[in-house]
Amino acid sequence: MDHSCSLADLFVHFPLRVLSEVPDLVINGITSDSRQVIAGNLFVAVKGGNFNGHDYILDAVAKGAAAVVGTEPDLAVQVPYILVADSQQALPHLAAAFYGFPARKLTVIGVTGTDGKTTTTNLIYQILLAAGIKAGMVSTVNAVIGQQVVDTGFHVTTPEALDIQKYLADMVSAGLTHVVLEATSHGLSQYRVDACEFDLAVVTNITHEHLDYHASYENYRAAKGRLLTMLGQTVQKQGGNYRVAVLNVDDSAYGFLSDLTKKQPLVRMISYGLAKKADVFAELNLPTATGLEFNAVSSKYKFSIQSNLTGLYNISNCLAAVAVIVDGMGIPWEYAQKGIANLPGIPGRMERIDLGQDFIAIVDFAHTPNALQVSLEAARQMTQGRVIAVFGSAGLRDRAKRRMMAETAIRFADCTVLTAEDPRTESLEMILNEMEAGAQSQGGIHGKTYWKIPDRGEAICFAVSQARPGDVVIACGKGHEQSMCFGVTEYPWDDRIAMRSALAQKLSLPGPMMPRLPTS
Repeated sequence: MDHSCSLADLFVHFPLRVLSEVPDLVINGITSDSRQVIAGNLFVAVKGGNFNGHDYILDAVAKGAAAVVGTEPDLAVQVPYILVADSQQALPHLAAAFYGFPARKLTVIGVTGTDGKTTTTNLIYQILLAAGIKAGMVSTVNAVIGQQVVDTGFHVTTPEALDIQKYLADMVSAGLTHVVLEATSHGLSQYRVDACEFDLAVVTNITHEHLDYHASYENYRAAKGRLLTMLGQTVQKQGGNYRVAVLNVDDSAYGFLSDLTKKQPLVRMISYGLAKKADVFAELNLPTATGLEFNAVSSKYKFSIQSNLTGLYNISNCLAAVAVIVDGMGIPWEYAQKGIANLPGIPGRMERIDLGQDFIAIVDFAHTPNALQVSLEAARQMTQGRVIAVFGSAGLRDRAKRRMMAETAIRFADCTVLTAEDPRTESLEMILNEMEAGAQSQGGIHGKTYWKIPDRGEAICFAVSQARPGDVVIACGKGHEQSMCFGVTEYPWDDRIAMRSALAQKLSLPGPMMPRLPTS
């Protein structure tokens, strides 16, 4: 962080309880990582799932921390210690104050949901650009700030609160006026997107995911719902406040989210979906292997949409973007039409890999039961041949979905190859056995309709080797990600490189080397 301010000033508009005096001293930055402390910083001690920042206060002070914010009382600290009820919740508000509350100078559009977040975020962003609006984007893939693109991490989650506020401040400095911010359930429940002053919010869907962390579907749903409640808490902005919630009427969580929205009198709700009961709906043409073509319809307009995206579910994502931009913000529909057409695709989302083979090869990020089903359904629509699916299930994550995803694949694919996907410190063999039980429960036959191949590179090569003319081979679960975790080590891995390597081997063409994993 590159400027200084008064510590007391950070607490002037602080919305949470402060349980001790705040001294008036100068700080030159904020961090919650004791390893990154430099002299003059404010260190915020946060309790995480696997660590407790309060255990590192002495380290932070030894490195020159000027003051500490924490939650644990009665600590002997050699510098001023500000006690708050929840330091994790305090962090985004302190960061926002440090950067001059950048979200208050932007129109902020939040997007959450189990599946479709990144695609919808990119669609909205492209429409804003098509309308001539100076917009930025923070997704789980990257942050786009004018011409600058910043990688937001190895694995897909919302960036930390300090990083988000820095991105927003950089956008303000770059003269941007709007930002589209993707928010995961972890990011919402851990307060990372608090103080982002949302003006419009989209929930794409809420299906089975992250129950290892949230413990129940109800908790997971409530975490997503925080995005909607934050609409009513946004401060009054100089350019006015939209306060719009955009909800998917086809999603099973619609009733809960609709009721939650109706409890906030300031918030306007817009529904979208494939059925005519939605405020914004689609007149469908069937998706093809090369894209989508349909009409977006409401009581005020009807216009055609052409998109490079594939799959019926991406019609819903396009409708969400239309509802936000046209119905929520009042931007002419012509810009929605243009922006959607401008999006070439999303890295690692139904991304086709073509080396001239006589079958279709796809890399997709689908890593939930629902996402896997809709991706396999989309693959089925592309061909009269077979669908060959390759995927795994992550270690130290929701165990229930291991069986569920294997069950889904047996129902919707012709051939299923079970393999590694970030086993972390769990036994890969045990994970594959749990997945195999799911496959067998649906009548899967080992060596005929499903295979277990622990090494992901070998699994993709096997799937490609089995492909006949007209088939679809789809590798799911990793998408754009650039690493795979075994133990506590991240090994370089990219499914798209792996697919190209496998195709090159099959076609006897020059191609990239297959990335190596500990299973190789």
